[in-house]
Amino acid sequence: MATQRLVKHIVGDLSSLNSSPLAKLLDSCVRSKSAQDTRRVHARIIKSKFSSEVFIQNRLIDVYAKCGCLDDARKVFDRMPERNVFTWNSIVTALLKLGFIDDASRMFDSMPERDQCSWNSMVSGFAQHDRFNEALDYFVKMHGEDFVLNEYSFGSALSASAGLMDLKMGIQIHALLLKSRYSSDVYMGSALIDMYGKCGCVSCAQLVFDGMRDRNIVSWNSLITCYEQNGPASEALEVFVRMMDYGIEPDEVTLASVVSACASLAAIKEGMEIHARVVKCDKLRGDLVLGNALVDMYAKCGKIIEARCVFDRMPTRNVVSETSMVSGYAKASSVKAARAMFTKMMERNVVSWNALIAGYTQNGENEEALGLFRLLKRESICPTHYTFGNLLSACANLADLQLGRQSHAHVVKQGFRFQSGEEPDIFVGNSLIDMYMKCGSVEDGCQIFETMLDRDWVSWNAMIVGYAQNGYGMEALRLFKKMLVSGEKPDHVTMIGVLCACSHGGFVEEGRNYFFSMSKDHGLAPLKDHYSCMVDLLGRAGCLDEAKDLIEAMPMQPDGVIWGSLLAACKVHRNITLGEYAAEKLLEIDPVNSGPYVLLSNMYAELGRWGDVIRVRKLMRKRGVIKQPGCSWIEIQGHVNVFMVKDKRHPLKNEIYLSLKTLTKHMKRLGYVPNASEYEAYEEQNNSNSISCCQVDFQVDVAIG
Repeated sequence: MATQRLVKHIVGDLSSLNSSPLAKLLDSCVRSKSAQDTRRVHARIIKSKFSSEVFIQNRLIDVYAKCGCLDDARKVFDRMPERNVFTWNSIVTALLKLGFIDDASRMFDSMPERDQCSWNSMVSGFAQHDRFNEALDYFVKMHGEDFVLNEYSFGSALSASAGLMDLKMGIQIHALLLKSRYSSDVYMGSALIDMYGKCGCVSCAQLVFDGMRDRNIVSWNSLITCYEQNGPASEALEVFVRMMDYGIEPDEVTLASVVSACASLAAIKEGMEIHARVVKCDKLRGDLVLGNALVDMYAKCGKIIEARCVFDRMPTRNVVSETSMVSGYAKASSVKAARAMFTKMMERNVVSWNALIAGYTQNGENEEALGLFRLLKRESICPTHYTFGNLLSACANLADLQLGRQSHAHVVKQGFRFQSGEEPDIFVGNSLIDMYMKCGSVEDGCQIFETMLDRDWVSWNAMIVGYAQNGYGMEALRLFKKMLVSGEKPDHVTMIGVLCACSHGGFVEEGRNYFFSMSKDHGLAPLKDHYSCMVDLLGRAGCLDEAKDLIEAMPMQPDGVIWGSLLAACKVHRNITLGEYAAEKLLEIDPVNSGPYVLLSNMYAELGRWGDVIRVRKLMRKRGVIKQPGCSWIEIQGHVNVFMVKDKRHPLKNEIYLSLKTLTKHMKRLGYVPNASEYEAYEEQNNSNSISCCQVDFQVDVAIG
């Protein structure tokens, strides 16, 4: 209405000396974003003596574009009898602003002349629409045609370099900037910090920041975000503290980055302090990005109740807020709550699906993870490398080779090539190797490894550990040597695989050498797992005293796994004296574990020391130790059959026991005479070896669609 009154007032007299009043009217239309008012003013212009004036026509094109009326802008442009460079700039800018990038490019190519503004519009427009390569092409051509680069040119080019994570180009632009009069500009400094941060060059970002004479809130925010995204996250908190000491008041961008750093560090105390600051400020309290960061921080710190409180109080929420809650519930092992939140989501993206699939996998609900992947495919969601990583992990946990191969087929269809770069997918190749190795398909795992375009230390580890677990000790050691030759440095997981390979292959001397070379050659201090591998290696080889000495020389307290390994070795090699010592140490750590009692009892039984057998059993009853029944299982046509000791629950029990009876008769005909005491000891040993086995009969009936 105000614009209409202004139209009547100003254009009542169309005999003005110049078009300034009409230009002011158009400025008013820009502020109101009213296409209707713009058309009214346009009608007045047509009736005035300025209808063919280039200046006012250029303003009309610009105003129509800013009101979203591209067709009107284009009509004005097409009907102009005379145009200048500003006319062309106006229509090119309009096309870029409204997303018609290719049309803008064609219009730019047909321009009879160009100025600095023409080039800047192209660089900026392409950068803003994430067409970074083309934006940089225009920047390079602009420089090549000797147009002066200004702060808009440099800002857009640095933004494009950051989008591409093209550090080399970013450094070249920085060099050009240093030669210009904008080298000390605070906005250019902030853009450089942002570019170096997104390219992962933290040291360069810090150097730029340190060299700035003036800094503003954007400069500080860029550096804090740089450390939050690249690490160390603790440095982001340090920069924030320095910023506060300088008297710079943080805004929502600052606090969101700091809260994200707290989430990475699980720094709940600092995160709660930031939250308290947010609650006290009306402007910050309703900020969506900051609210999402707080939900994510509490969820990652395991404070799911606090995360839910923040979530419930948010005035507006989006898919990020809800995905953070799904992930938080999954992390807290509340998978049902995660699924309920997921089901209620009005909008879901692939991150939401990934969060729930990962939650199921991490909580051992692998069939549910596979079922959710099938649902994802039915809803035409494009899976990412993270989706396939969790999918393959579920297949590996189930040791289901058929499902693993179906998942591999999906990976192939997705076009993953297992390489590093802008969108690295080595992670998927590593997951495939791990899955095939855990399913016992060593050849398939090896084939994936050989066909990977790029490899990282995880690739080598997956192969070495996989070879070791499947009994290919020599191959594991051979691959370890290749890893060293390639220049890839081993880590603690690598050395666990190497020591396991030596243990399963009986390579005692090699195992000793690798163990003692960890600190000397690779700078790795042996951890408890490495000592456990060495005790297993020495125990298998019968070097029991050496294994005992190694345990007692450990820099950390040995756990039940290590003493249990020694005890099992003592049983194999019939060393009752050391076995009693190991059992005593093991029972000090875990007096209610039935395993040591059963092993010791079996050792006494093998030596005919029945009095000691009875003593151990009485001790078990006195301490209330219950021996868990042994179980075994076999998969037939996708159905897993689980059998307990003396089990009579199976629907085919009559046929099974008949077969056992037939086998026993056949063995007796061949001369086998069972010894009651030996049989009893054998049964005890079998029962003790399976204390962690699953005792539930379940159906695996998952096919990946």
